[in-house]
Amino acid sequence: MKRSASAQWNGDLKSGKGVISTDSGVLDSTQYSFGTRFEDGKGTNPEELIGAAHAGCYSMALSMMLGEEGLTADDIRTKADVTLDQVEGGFAITAIHLTVRARVPGADDGAFQRAANNAKAGCPVSKLLNADITMDAQLEG
Repeated sequence: MKRSASAQWNGDLKSGKGVISTDSGVLDSTQYSFGTRFEDGKGTNPEELIGAAHAGCYSMALSMMLGEEGLTADDIRTKADVTLDQVEGGFAITAIHLTVRARVPGADDGAFQRAANNAKAGCPVSKLLNADITMDAQLEG
């Protein structure tokens, strides 16, 4: 399976502008710029898209891991906070914190935490990222 996205950039770093598109059409010439990445400009940025990808991937992985525990979630909500830091030689994504809230009928906290940690380790996006990935996972009643 392959999925594709593309980006186009015009101009210099600070005043230039770009667009991001996906083959699915969900993103279609979606604007991004220095302002959307490092300031409060309107549009998207690579870190936001990585966060969305990680949150979506993790939520699906947690659903799978809960299934291996014989459990099915009513609701899984994942937020990924992506940290972009200036480091020697430029910028790097240095951390991602996942905030996970889930309602899982019949689950005890031990089974939930086991599934949550297995999902964090097994999610394909987690495996891709070279960043410190932390998590706060809570089972809701």
